[in-house]
Amino acid sequence: MMKRGLRLLLTGKLNCSAPLIYRRQHSSSASLNGGVSASAVDFVADDIVLGDQLGTTLGPKMVTGQNLLQPGVVVYDGVCHLCHNGVKWVIKADKDRKIKFCCLQSKAAEPYMSVCDLDRDDVRRRFLFVEGPGLYHQGSTAALRVLAHLPFPYSALSYLTILPAPLRDAVYDHVAKKRYKWFGKSDDCLVLREQDLLDRFIDREELLERSRSVL
Repeated sequence: MMKRGLRLLLTGKLNCSAPLIYRRQHSSSASLNGGVSASAVDFVADDIVLGDQLGTTLGPKMVTGQNLLQPGVVVYDGVCHLCHNGVKWVIKADKDRKIKFCCLQSKAAEPYMSVCDLDRDDVRRRFLFVEGPGLYHQGSTAALRVLAHLPFPYSALSYLTILPAPLRDAVYDHVAKKRYKWFGKSDDCLVLREQDLLDRFIDREELLERSRSVL
């Protein structure tokens, strides 16, 4: 299955209904978009893992770093009180534990931002929801896509995507610009004060290490 998944990835014939989790590839001057032989790309076989969801938005760019990408990850501003309260609400509502989280300030967030061609300022302005390795959202659309994965009745709110995105994002951006003034800002990730939530965080070990270093 590993060889098949690698062959389909290289030829661009991977079924978009099939999932893919991957690490960064090391390639020669040949381009994946133009077609490339297996010898042109130096893959570590264990880095290619077939999963269960794949979007089609991003194209062939791979992830950097040692961690495999996971689907269903929210990358958010961990020092923002409004954002943190929103995360706590999602954790409480998400009975099936579909959504995972990562603080923007963590190194673990970097591969998720990199594969989406975003930097920390981009995600600070509009939080990021990586729904699958090839599908990501920001701002109001990200919020509604997170709701879509929650149980009813919360999932019904995702139908607000019928509203024009510029209108939704105008409201989102206004609140985002004022959020520190209205709701406050912490010096470090707020989840460190509520470590019982950390089992839902992909950067759990990093956050715990940071907490121990402060003590």
